[in-house]
Amino acid sequence: MKNDKVVKPFGFKDKIGYMFGDFANDFTFILSSSFLMKFYTDVMGVSAGVVGMIMMIARFVDAFTDVTMGQIVDRSNPTKDGKFRPWLKRMCGPVAIASFLIFQSGLAGMSYGFKVAWLFVTYILWGSIFYTSVNIPYGSMASAISADPKDRAELSTWRTIGSTLASPFEQVLGMTIVVGVGCLVCAMGVQKGVERVVKVIMVGLLAILVLLVVRSLTLPGAGAGVSFYLAPDVEKMQSVGWYAVLNAAMTQAFFTLSVGIGNMTIFGSYQSKDRSLTGEAMWIMGLDTFVALMAGLIIFPACFAFGVEPGSGPGLVFVTLPNIFNVMAGGQLWGTLFFIFMSFAALSTVIAVFENIISYSADVWGMERRRATWLHAVGIWVCSLPCALGFNLLADFQPLGAGTCVLDLEDFLISNNILPLGGLFFLLFCCLRRGWGWDNFIAEVDQGVGMKFPRWLRGYVTYVLPCLIIFVFVMGYVDKFWK
Repeated sequence: MKNDKVVKPFGFKDKIGYMFGDFANDFTFILSSSFLMKFYTDVMGVSAGVVGMIMMIARFVDAFTDVTMGQIVDRSNPTKDGKFRPWLKRMCGPVAIASFLIFQSGLAGMSYGFKVAWLFVTYILWGSIFYTSVNIPYGSMASAISADPKDRAELSTWRTIGSTLASPFEQVLGMTIVVGVGCLVCAMGVQKGVERVVKVIMVGLLAILVLLVVRSLTLPGAGAGVSFYLAPDVEKMQSVGWYAVLNAAMTQAFFTLSVGIGNMTIFGSYQSKDRSLTGEAMWIMGLDTFVALMAGLIIFPACFAFGVEPGSGPGLVFVTLPNIFNVMAGGQLWGTLFFIFMSFAALSTVIAVFENIISYSADVWGMERRRATWLHAVGIWVCSLPCALGFNLLADFQPLGAGTCVLDLEDFLISNNILPLGGLFFLLFCCLRRGWGWDNFIAEVDQGVGMKFPRWLRGYVTYVLPCLIIFVFVMGYVDKFWK
């Protein structure tokens, strides 16, 4: 049949285009499938055995749907868009809808049989039917792009590159958004940007925290969780070692307040002379402790109420809290708000770190704030890449031994080195004559109304506290490399 349409010769653009097609395809698939098992077991409450059985059945279904879809596509009549593109256009919508349906946490309160049936139907529709109806035509497109076996082999290679890049892209995209938003807030200035944003989001987060505490404490079995959280276990402390307990406590204090990084110093420099720095510092420590206690009163009672292991680490917030939201009136709304505000709370920490760097450039080098912000944004993005790629492309890089990653190395550098040594530097600078000096320190922190710094603590902060910080530093290395 005569075809008057001019067909461009096979080239580099075809390879790049085909690569990004599978990049997008695998991006959506990885994003959905990464959380499915966790969602089904911990949020929907379906046993891991049942979930595994359903996924195994889906693989058998795949054996038929893959072949069937291949035959359907092969026998379909060509259109102006060819044989394959129409299927991509038709099925992209159903794939998106099915991706939405498989994550319906609002159905967690339904009967067990209903949840299993819903899981089975939506998972089969999403993966075995709709995703197959996109993936099979897309894989077959190589034959239409070029008839040359060499070209087809190159397309297959580029498609593999695209699928390989899909997972790193998720991490890099998220990191890029965080860096961009953080730098945007800092570029607006401290009062118009940092203060205005942080003040709103933290007040909202505190309000939601209080509501969640009330709901968590009213769950069945919450009392055991409160006891586990607040009642000290002396025998366990002795078995671990008192020095390990004290070291962990001091490390947490350094980390949560970012004392050694300089955040407190930077924001303290913006403090007006009307209020004493000692009084404001007490407010910061009090609010930090209050938020930590509230978080514990949410998570640990919920752990015992829903049978979750309380020692399973930071991921508890993504396991126990969804269960609380599922039994709350309007749980989806409150859950959405909470995780939004929590994301902003994490962002406030990022903003504080960025402000530390940017303000130094503006004050010491005389750079204009916005120019300094966007120059540093590029450097921060580049320096953040190893962490973003540490769970995919750099997963084989295990700097601190088997099972570690780039993030573990960065956490070690910050938590075990910069925080304690930075804190020690600030302490000696404020207390010793060769630095700022004790008298100058007292004169600065005691300005304004509010609590004054206790002068009788001079001996403690000059001699005892530096020894404790050195202890924290040394024990960090002992725990990391010699235990």
